[in-house]
Parts: sequence; C-alpha cells; structure tokens
Amino acid sequence: MTHYRRARAPGAIWFFTVNLAERGSNRLLVEHVDALRQAFAYTRRQRPFRLDAVVILPDHLHCIWSLPDGDSDYSTRWNLLKGHFSRALEKSEYVSPNRRMHRERGIWQRRFWEYLIRDEDDFNHHLDYIHWNPVKHGWAQRVTDWPYSSFHRHVEQGFYSLDWCGGSDIQIEGDR
Repeated sequence: MTHYRRARAPGAIWFFTVNLAERGSNRLLVEHVDALRQAFAYTRRQRPFRLDAVVILPDHLHCIWSLPDGDSDYSTRWNLLKGHFSRALEKSEYVSPNRRMHRERGIWQRRFWEYLIRDEDDFNHHLDYIHWNPVKHGWAQRVTDWPYSSFHRHVEQGFYSLDWCGGSDIQIEGDR
C-alpha cells in the first residue's frame, strides 16, 4: 500500500478539496447541508481553525482553513468532520467489504486534496476559485445565486461586489 506524505506547516493557510465516494448524480452534501454545517461547527469546537472560505457543491466541497499557530493537524480535523457528518445520516449507501472491514461508511472518498497557500495572491486566487466553482460546474448562472458558499459573507466584508463575475461567460484563470 502506498504511504502518502502530507505537507506540514504549523499555523499555515490551506486550500482543500474533499469529495464524496460517489460523484456525479449524488447531491448528498446540499441535501444535508445543515448536517454538514453542524459537522464543521463540531470540528471547530474540538480542534479550532478559521474557515476563511467554503463552497459546498452536491458531491464535493472546497475550502480554505487557517490553522492556529503551532498546529499543522488538518488530517484529524477532516477525520472528525467526515465522521460527524456521516453519523448524522441514515445508513443507506453501498459499503464495500474492504470499507466494512475497516468500519467505514461509503460516503466520503478516503483521501482529500490539500494545498499550502503561499502568499496573498495565492490566497486570493483560491478564494476566487472557490466562489466561481458553482458556475464552473453549471449549478448556478451567477456566483451570487449559489446559496452554499461564503461568497455573501465576503460581499458583506467588502472583498467582492455582489455582481462579481456577473455571468457564466467569465473564466477564472486556472480552473481545474
């Protein structure tokens, strides 16, 4: 089995992508967005971090976290968050024999993608990427139309205008 090495940088700012095990037509995250919000709140109480930005899409999410000084343990936080969310849902998903053997549900992909934010420009680029994502995936015509993101909080803070990226014909450089 491959041993994955994760970057460690205490007190750093991180961009994450986390996926459901079954992508595509699965709408689990938006159908149970309140349970997901509770999972974020629970995790932040157990292991504090600042949630700088987030977008919840039907089958995956992106977010930026700032960890406390001296703390680099984002893996435990994701384990807590995924577990809390999973326990809030009825067991109706397919669970492979391997997952069953490890006492896992079949909701989340086992791993996640992390990226260490390097500077303010990098932070701003990822912030834009997060908020543009619902338009990119065709879930909204305009960024402001998607209810499951931190975009409106950033508008209130003066970082974005309400009509930022106005329509679906705009491309954000570096779309993945």
